[in-house]
Amino acid sequence: MKRAPRTVLPRAGQRVLCAVSGGLDSMCLLHMLEAWCEERGGQAAAAHFNHRLRGAAADRDEEFVRETCARWGIPLSVGREDVGEYAKREGLSTEEAARNLRYAFLRRTAAERECERLYTAHHAGDNAETVLLNLIRGTGLTGLTGMDWERDGLCRPLLCVTREELEAYAAEWKIPHIEDATNADPEAAARNLLRLQVMPLLKELNPRAVEHICGTARRLRGVDRSLEQDAAARTAHVEVQEGRVTLSMEALAAAPAAVRSRMLLRLFDLLGVGRKDVGAAHLEALMDLARRTAWGKEGRLSLPHGITARYCRRWLILETRPQILTEVQLVPGRALHWGDYALTLLDRPEGEGISFFWRGRPGQSPVVTAAPCPPGARLTLPGARGSRSVKRLCLDRRISLAERDRLPAIYVEGKLAAVWRLGVDAAFAPEGREPCRFIKIEKTKQQIEEDGHDAQ
Repeated sequence: MKRAPRTVLPRAGQRVLCAVSGGLDSMCLLHMLEAWCEERGGQAAAAHFNHRLRGAAADRDEEFVRETCARWGIPLSVGREDVGEYAKREGLSTEEAARNLRYAFLRRTAAERECERLYTAHHAGDNAETVLLNLIRGTGLTGLTGMDWERDGLCRPLLCVTREELEAYAAEWKIPHIEDATNADPEAAARNLLRLQVMPLLKELNPRAVEHICGTARRLRGVDRSLEQDAAARTAHVEVQEGRVTLSMEALAAAPAAVRSRMLLRLFDLLGVGRKDVGAAHLEALMDLARRTAWGKEGRLSLPHGITARYCRRWLILETRPQILTEVQLVPGRALHWGDYALTLLDRPEGEGISFFWRGRPGQSPVVTAAPCPPGARLTLPGARGSRSVKRLCLDRRISLAERDRLPAIYVEGKLAAVWRLGVDAAFAPEGREPCRFIKIEKTKQQIEEDGHDAQ
């Protein structure tokens, strides 16, 4: 069995935490970590997270891990969360919600136990599957480099070990483990489908398919690292101010094509918002704007995280929006400037806006507010079979993240009644000739100008 780089293994006297599901991979890793730590005078602890997705089966896994750790004399921390409820509330997929809650628990536990490193049992097969999944879904070079041996205190020492080698190790050391039944269900997740049906076919073509995929990813990682270093050097002298970064178009144009997108991503890092939600489409839009912008002529583009990009006099400028949108009450007949819009609560329709009916007591005026809408909030649109998350409705309408974050949501007596451009909830939809309230919605002059630039 190949061994991980020494830098990934526990150091002398170090406390480490092992994520343990109870499956073969994590039980083997826990057994190895315990031996490595004993050799070096360190200490290994275990952490198990119950996602509460599989009822009695999940409780069985938890009890198995408890009993095994007690028998091996390894300290154990257990976390439990309702992943299904969290996914529904935040508008996430079950897989994404489970990952978020699990890693939050693991990092919290590592901090509480004063463990310097967190270990997971991802092996070579997992790494190959990740590369293939990223390729199928669409990715850049970085997505083809696979998993890191170590990043931000998270270590994966089994990336050079195949599943078959782990099975042999478990048999040799008689390591107890349990299997998650959903791992054998191709319908459970895309990764299971790949693992159970695609990978066996690839191994028929070449029994060393996993090894070769991981080897290619390792070589691409070197190329990826070189391009990232080049981008860092070319943006080392970028002008950085609070909420603003400026890069010369000459510097961008002088860079090799493979480096330019990385230079743009570095600008998001320098702004302090990071690269999450900044996809290839946003980078292509920035480059396209640069190509279409004449020297001395200004152009604008709205980007995730409330960032505006503009080209002005041979400079690319990325700025964060200074305004923080909060919940504000609407006063009848008085225009309220909220984000990119002016909102006016009226008794009758006038121009573009939202009509809603309030089934309250006669003579009583409802409290109507405008606020940002969490992506996990849900609307039941008239005629729909059920409610849908704001995140999903925006995706269906091709409303970008930046636009979604600026859409005014209307609350009536604290309940979500409507979201501009998405519709009115069925509970507040006008019926027949019932008297209704109307919110006139107009774009501010600044937003009209920005939309005009975006269309250029």
